[in-house]
Amino acid sequence: MMENNKDFEPLKGLIAATFTPFDQDGQLNLDPVPRIVEHHAKCSINALFINGTTGEGPSLTEEERIIVADSYAKEAKAHSIKTIIHVGHESLQTAGSLATHAADIGADCISAVPTSYFKPSSLNGLIDHLAAITSHAPEIPFYYYHIPRMNSVEFDMLELLKAAEKDLPSLVGIKYSATELSTFVECKKYKDGKYNMLYGADEMLLAGLAMGADGAVGSTYNFLAPLYNKIISEFESGKRESAQMYQAKSAELIRAIISTAGMPGLKVAMAIAGFDCGPHRLPLKTPSPGIVDELRNRLESAGFLEWNVPEDE
Repeated sequence: MMENNKDFEPLKGLIAATFTPFDQDGQLNLDPVPRIVEHHAKCSINALFINGTTGEGPSLTEEERIIVADSYAKEAKAHSIKTIIHVGHESLQTAGSLATHAADIGADCISAVPTSYFKPSSLNGLIDHLAAITSHAPEIPFYYYHIPRMNSVEFDMLELLKAAEKDLPSLVGIKYSATELSTFVECKKYKDGKYNMLYGADEMLLAGLAMGADGAVGSTYNFLAPLYNKIISEFESGKRESAQMYQAKSAELIRAIISTAGMPGLKVAMAIAGFDCGPHRLPLKTPSPGIVDELRNRLESAGFLEWNVPEDE
């Protein structure tokens, strides 16, 4: 872990992967951001993961990513919520510029996926790749973003931790969005828990907690945080069956979203929860009104709306 940042505090709890709001013409519309972040604060969200998969980061221009990062970071600071800004890009020069910008605006951390067209061909190649990004912002803590189902980059994460200590001094942990939990727990236990491990599969949060996850990054934490906070509290209290019950409810709701509308259904669910972030940008396709109505009916009948409300309201 980086030795030159003694003040680094490992992230814990729920980290919401933010949506990027668009208007009906597909242009940025950041008007909803203050209200969204206020809701996150009320729901005990500890950090925001900005411009990632949920935020359609790969579909944004460099300028748009800067604007979105500025907007969310400003509101997060106002509510004492930490920020991780995803800076990965097919151009390493652009990724480096985004990392510099994140540092300039006072983001707490950065994260990056590797390139997915010209993929790194070896673990050493991946480390060189990430070093080229982090060298632009060496003082800011860095999380590697492991999401092989999206980019087909599938190196062993334990081997990454072992090999990265010399060449990636700012690496503090991994955003681990894969299902191989045996490797996850090995990473967690490596060098007595030296690295901050964040789990990235909402429907398997309980399994991630059992394997030692420090925190969790997810799309559905935007609109179901009270449900996931119950999973965490019940797990920490040793109430296994109760935690399983709440996790089963999460799985049911996610199944309804994905089976009805695919990944774009997440933004629909956000709108149903009262935070309309507009349409998707191609190549993601915005669901038709009929699909939206079907999903609304499925979610409401499954008790979705009761899990959108902060516990003290």
